Amino acid sequence: MQFQSRRAVVFGLGALGLSACVGGGRGPVGAAQAEVAPRAVANAGFDAWVQGYRKRAAAAGIAPRVIDEAMAVAGYLPDVIEKDRNQTEFTRSLEDYLAIAAKPERVSMGQAKLRQFGAVLGQIEARYGVDRQVVAAIWGLESFFGTRRGVVPVVSALSTLAYDGRRGAFFEGQLTAALKIIANGDVSAWAMTGSWAGAMGHTQFIPTSYLAFAVDFTGDGRRDIWGDDPSDALASTAAYLAKNGWQHGLPWGGELRLPSGFDPAYLGRGRGKSAAEWQALGVRAASGGAVPAAGSIIAPKGIGGPAFLLTQNFNVILRYNNAESYAIGVGHLSDRLLGRPAVQADWGPDATGLTMADRQALQRGLTAAGYDTGGSDGVMGAKTKAAISAYQRAAGLPVTGAPSLELLARFR
Repeated sequence: MQFQSRRAVVFGLGALGLSACVGGGRGPVGAAQAEVAPRAVANAGFDAWVQGYRKRAAAAGIAPRVIDEAMAVAGYLPDVIEKDRNQTEFTRSLEDYLAIAAKPERVSMGQAKLRQFGAVLGQIEARYGVDRQVVAAIWGLESFFGTRRGVVPVVSALSTLAYDGRRGAFFEGQLTAALKIIANGDVSAWAMTGSWAGAMGHTQFIPTSYLAFAVDFTGDGRRDIWGDDPSDALASTAAYLAKNGWQHGLPWGGELRLPSGFDPAYLGRGRGKSAAEWQALGVRAASGGAVPAAGSIIAPKGIGGPAFLLTQNFNVILRYNNAESYAIGVGHLSDRLLGRPAVQADWGPDATGLTMADRQALQRGLTAAGYDTGGSDGVMGAKTKAAISAYQRAAGLPVTGAPSLELLARFR
């Protein structure tokens, strides 16, 4: 299945940072920042592997000139192995994920991009039937609207990961697909750059997904997802969604308001009902209007917290990245790009007893005291935890790096 291939590598959305992004080994969902390409080092075992791979690539039908071009730039990247073996396993709450996915900087940049590329996105929507704001939202989560496309040499990254052997067969398959892309003339081996795990371009396609879905929207004879012009990448993303069943004009879902006494047995993916059936049960859109479409309802924090309708188009987004938070993030960001509101229901306190407002107040307090939290978005990320640790150390407290009501009280 294509979505499994695409994210078998890239899902570190920790993916938020998110993706690379929200987003491939990813950081989407983080803010744009300078990227530095890793350095290749000498490795005799890798060199021997390359010689063996040359024969397998030839057997797969890759022309000798293409093998020579690609393997001439292939180098062993220890930084890639380190990232692959040390991916942080953690989960963000959906509240935090959406706060990052639809942070003000991303929304404002996305709205500017919708204006800047409005004509192109309109043409893409007309051709593929995929709503422009959804394509733009994926672009925003995957590469912060093209500002973090990845600078790692893809041939070197995939060769390194294939040689390493932990997921060798998968990455060798991606490497062979990359050579087919080079053979097609879409990009040279030296210009094929992406994430450490081989995801490429504005919307972070891995090579097999590129071969299956990428399109030459500009008509210049190349399917260019790497360059400054995002047209081919955006159209390729729309083609991906269209071929997986996207229904134009059908919302991905949206926030709902559940009635008092709503039976939680109705909640859960796969327990869908028509809009009329949900209406009859007292469900309404968060705005108070009618339920917009058929679908399932989830309530991540239970009855009383935010509830979301998930339609068939939500399932299509899952084909792009099979992570529920990611798909809701794309949908929510797409709504925000259209000027719709943030989540309206109260998420309530987190496991530490702090609400979003509490966490933001804690960050502001730390910042005022001289400890850099990187902002006051309410998300307890690495910088905030480091700031907490530094404050605790200076105050003679046990150093945990963890937020708490007791810590918050020191700034009130």
